[in-house]
Amino acid sequence: MHIRTPRLHNPVFLLPYPGAEDARGKSLPLIFVRRITLAACALICLELAACSGVSNSGSVPPPTQDFTLAVTPTSLTVQAGGVGSPVSVKATAVNSFLEPVTVTITGLPAGVTADPSSLTLAPGVAQSTTLIAASSAAAATATVTFTGTSGSLTHPAPLNLTVQAIVTIHAPDVTTYHDDVARDGLNAQETILTPSNVNSTQFGKIGFDTVDGRVDAEPLYLANVAVGTVQHNMLYVATEHDSVYAFDADTGAQVWKTSILPSGETPSDNRGCSQVSPEIGISSTPVIDRQQGANGTLFAVGMSKDAGGTYHQRLYALDVALGAQAAGSPVEIAATYPGTGENSSGGNVVFDAKQYKQRAALLLLNGNIYMGWSSHCDIQPYTGWVMAYSESTHKQTQVLNLTPNGSEGSVWMAGDGLAADSDANLYFLDANGTFDTTVDVNGFPTMGDYGNGFIELSTNGVLSVADYFEPYNTVSESSADQDLGSGGAVVLPDQADALGAVHHLVVGAGKDSIIYLADRDNMGKFNSGGSSNSNIYQTISGQLAGQVFSTPAFFNGVLYYGAVGDSLKAFPIINAKLATTPSSQSAATFAYPGTTPAVSSNGATNGIVWAVESGTSSLAVLHAYDSTNLGHELYNSGQAANGRDSFGNGNKFITPTVVNGKVYVGTSAGVAVFGLLGP
Repeated sequence: MHIRTPRLHNPVFLLPYPGAEDARGKSLPLIFVRRITLAACALICLELAACSGVSNSGSVPPPTQDFTLAVTPTSLTVQAGGVGSPVSVKATAVNSFLEPVTVTITGLPAGVTADPSSLTLAPGVAQSTTLIAASSAAAATATVTFTGTSGSLTHPAPLNLTVQAIVTIHAPDVTTYHDDVARDGLNAQETILTPSNVNSTQFGKIGFDTVDGRVDAEPLYLANVAVGTVQHNMLYVATEHDSVYAFDADTGAQVWKTSILPSGETPSDNRGCSQVSPEIGISSTPVIDRQQGANGTLFAVGMSKDAGGTYHQRLYALDVALGAQAAGSPVEIAATYPGTGENSSGGNVVFDAKQYKQRAALLLLNGNIYMGWSSHCDIQPYTGWVMAYSESTHKQTQVLNLTPNGSEGSVWMAGDGLAADSDANLYFLDANGTFDTTVDVNGFPTMGDYGNGFIELSTNGVLSVADYFEPYNTVSESSADQDLGSGGAVVLPDQADALGAVHHLVVGAGKDSIIYLADRDNMGKFNSGGSSNSNIYQTISGQLAGQVFSTPAFFNGVLYYGAVGDSLKAFPIINAKLATTPSSQSAATFAYPGTTPAVSSNGATNGIVWAVESGTSSLAVLHAYDSTNLGHELYNSGQAANGRDSFGNGNKFITPTVVNGKVYVGTSAGVAVFGLLGP
């Protein structure tokens, strides 16, 4: 039968339809398909071929094998100096793909690395890499591309990365006793604590760092110490058990602890003296140099005793980030000096380690570590020693004996360190001991003995006495154990008098309760045969109610003193002279040993004077006062209900460390931490 094809606007295909029959069994050879695309036609042809049993192998390829690549998460933030969350990378097989996929990472910002930096994946099995930002990494946003490659196949997977730079904390380092080599006790970069928020509602005890012995040394502080890839604000605590701790100052977590005890040794016993008891280890405040060594170095002097009963004094150098001992550390401390005084032999006085403790804080000056030595009570034989060791070689560079032809004359100062001025001269108060009342034509004692003196040392070349002051009654004061050496010295900023003349002053006081203000250009020496102290720049008598076993603090032209059994008192300096009466004083009084105050401020504003009532057999109390009026107490740790801020017994000679919004106070069992309370 002839079938006429109609006219159509779209292509019409006549397709065989094998196997199709009409009702009489006749084949239907053709069908009309209207409006069909070429692609659809191809599919129909394939289907018809399949229906007719015709093979199409060789004309249709098998499915292509491939993979997809994905990262989780797709966005990540990393803090400079920190480590990001792991990034999971996975290749997923397509059409039974089985080959390994190599993944490379590109587009990392400067200072950011990946660990591992490449991956080899089996399909369906995820692996992780970690992005690490160096502390120096700058703030950045970037698209990091993870590219998977297998043979000729390549697929990318993006990660949106944000790097947050470290926000510099403008907290000063506290690397030495009383904040600086002048020993003025001032942190003038405190931006968090103010007179308006230091009160018992907003401020209080927020932590306690427990250690293994008494804390007689002042805690020290470094901002932004890198320990591996993590930054810490670090608090360093030395103990009488010969240990040094590093705590994260913000969290209180212990970062490291180092025992400086050599194998088989213990801390020293108290040597029959209750002043430092029951054991003697690290008594003095260490000193830190951030520029020494790979990460900075902490120097400390420790006393110990070996199994044979021999006592040792050693200088130790520890890495501030890791606590490891530096090369050449420790070094045994020993010395001789020409003289015929106590414990001399063959014309030399000999340093006997068991007769001394290193109580005065260490001083770092021009690459040298300076140390002054005190006795155990007044147990003889002992003399007065000052030594210096190189911070780089750890070798002894200078040594001076202050009573080489006499006895006693040790360096105590209630834990204060030797102070220094801008000309690298040292200042300190020497304890009771031999003083030669016969002087040479230049006013110096003929036998070189300076017991009970206010002393200036030159560090230029050979360590030597450059100038001094001795009270007119120095011999009787030493005999009565009423010496200057119980208190510490502070080098004051330059002071101008009413005529504009500039004076270079240093201040100190001791057991005679007299404040001595000396001119560093002319200390006054000894008023031989005199009956007054007119040879010194200025004295203030009758204003301190007790003996001085402390170091004053200085801020905004005011000197703050805390004598035994006395109020904390403020003495302004006007026209280069100390006021003869205090301008204000605290209502609270401070039992033995008085108090060594510290001051925090933001420049010349927001001054707070901090003082601790501290004794080994009584509860310690932290006080905070308005620097402009000590009669205005801002806070004390006994104000809050239910003993919230109590922190146990104190120690004899401890000064608070105030830095970056916190106050740290050493105790017999650790360090109490005070700061702003949470919401």
